[in-house]
Amino acid sequence: MAPTRDPIELSPPDISAYQNGNTDIDYVTTYDSGVAGPHVMVNAVTHGNELCGAIVVDFLFRQGVQPTRGKLTLSFANYQAFLNFDKRHPGMSRYVDEDFNRLWSPDVLDGPRDSAELRRAREMRPLIDTVDLLLDIHSMQTRAPALMLAGPLPKGRQLAGAVLVPEYVVCDEGHAAGKRMRDYGDFGNPDTPKNALLVECGQHWESASADVAMQTTLRFLKHSDVVDHAFIDEHLAATPPPQKFITVTDPITIKSDNFTFVDEFVGMEVIEKKGTVIGHDDAEPVTTPHDDCVLIMPSRRTAPGQTAVRLGQFISL
Repeated sequence: MAPTRDPIELSPPDISAYQNGNTDIDYVTTYDSGVAGPHVMVNAVTHGNELCGAIVVDFLFRQGVQPTRGKLTLSFANYQAFLNFDKRHPGMSRYVDEDFNRLWSPDVLDGPRDSAELRRAREMRPLIDTVDLLLDIHSMQTRAPALMLAGPLPKGRQLAGAVLVPEYVVCDEGHAAGKRMRDYGDFGNPDTPKNALLVECGQHWESASADVAMQTTLRFLKHSDVVDHAFIDEHLAATPPPQKFITVTDPITIKSDNFTFVDEFVGMEVIEKKGTVIGHDDAEPVTTPHDDCVLIMPSRRTAPGQTAVRLGQFISL
């Protein structure tokens, strides 16, 4: 495998102390305040090569953060992949067998398939069913601005707006390849208050991604009102700029083994004119469907069935 083109500025924390929590699920710990309130979850390493979430959850553990009401769960989801992280081949630890974040639909979870990630998802599922508010911390392939993925529902946009960071909020349906954890069950049900966010904190191994993860987590916990505000305020950065909201109009799913972009897009480029060619799927041109089209998270993983890029436009709330 070719060396990564991106410098490794972060180091994975030692999470071995958190293996034996109190939930009978390895690397998952739930603190119960004994006071009525929501069950709030902060999750790291849905993908094992995404270090920023592990750094933040490790920080919360080391700081002894406990809920003042409700419950707080801290978890390392795909810990098996994370424990395989190797700076010489950092992308190789994304997963063990398959993408953990494409499994969260009943037909997959209850189906006959088997993999390391499916076994882990099935193990975590009963706990996830009890969670009211979820923050799933991720990072990206390219050095693009951080994004909050809020899902397609108004309640997701509202939660993202209440958290205040990061600056860009993307309202989307997810991936054709499978359902994400943030869209699982009642998180994706408009008729329940359960809610979830997925934050993409920047390039996988840039130091700034850990800062974004920290600030997003602190503001998520402050909004959920389950952790002492004095602790949170001690670590908060300055008031962030106003958020910008983007709705995904066209997810581009790869059809062939020969997908290429016309330029090395990193994300958040705004293409002025409708009909502009941005790539080719074999012989088929991929064009922008409208003016002022925003390119969201163009992928370097160009395999059939995967999302090449999501195309969107800025909206007002």
